[in-house]
Amino acid sequence: MLEKEKVLQTIQELPEKFSLDDLIDRIILLHKVEIGLKQSRKGKVQSTLVAKEKLSKWLK
Repeated sequence: MLEKEKVLQTIQELPEKFSLDDLIDRIILLHKVEIGLKQSRKGKVQSTLVAKEKLSKWLK
């Protein structure tokens, strides 16, 4: 779950005029980063080698 303070900081970093799509994109990115950090803290990570092996199946 996102913290209000982080969302407010993200909004404050936007230019004076911005589109709704820009705001939503940044909030989604913030959310995904938070999920990744939480997974990392729980040890739910994979090595670069494993990631490359998995990606190679998709990128053939």
